[in-house]
Amino acid sequence: MAEKISNRSALFNPLSKDNPVIVQILGICSVLAVTAKLEPAIVMTISVTAVLAFSNVIISLLRNTIPTNIRIIVQLVVVAGLVVVVEQLLKAFAYDASKQLSVFIGLIITNCILMGRLEAFAMANKPWPSFLDGIGNGIGYGIILIIVGFFRELLGSGTLLGYQVVPQAFYDAGYVNNGLMILPPMALIVVACIIWVHRSRNKDLQEN
Repeated sequence: MAEKISNRSALFNPLSKDNPVIVQILGICSVLAVTAKLEPAIVMTISVTAVLAFSNVIISLLRNTIPTNIRIIVQLVVVAGLVVVVEQLLKAFAYDASKQLSVFIGLIITNCILMGRLEAFAMANKPWPSFLDGIGNGIGYGIILIIVGFFRELLGSGTLLGYQVVPQAFYDAGYVNNGLMILPPMALIVVACIIWVHRSRNKDLQEN
């Protein structure tokens, strides 16, 4: 059902109360795929936020002229066009990050968070609230990616953003990086821990 909420709620609800990853359980595939290192998690956050915000605005502007029976096709075309722009910008200005993300930038097109917000929010709201909703959901999604990427890189590789964080003295004393942290299943476990903490602090999200 279409949503109509205040600008403040559109921007801030997705950061916690209605987070797309840990509350709506959307976008999990990319959380598994791009969070072994912190840098690609940050780049994916920026990319998804940009695509989501601008696709929300475009669909909102067109919402009264899009025939109902082809609205999903129009939404996909808009998202695909923006993803191509983002992909080319990354290749031009952040080539190494683009190579790390590989096909996952292209797969933003199929991210269920984007299609969900276009259908549920942008099709029923004006451009400014839609823009705020896109920014909020993009940042909410990105917060989880960055937290997961932080712990996976730190514990799995002993680095952050490619810089050594764990002192060499620790390794000399017998410390060993946890190789399990860089495997995809650990992303699910870290997300599960985040969900547990989040729901323990938000009683209204707990099932009776």
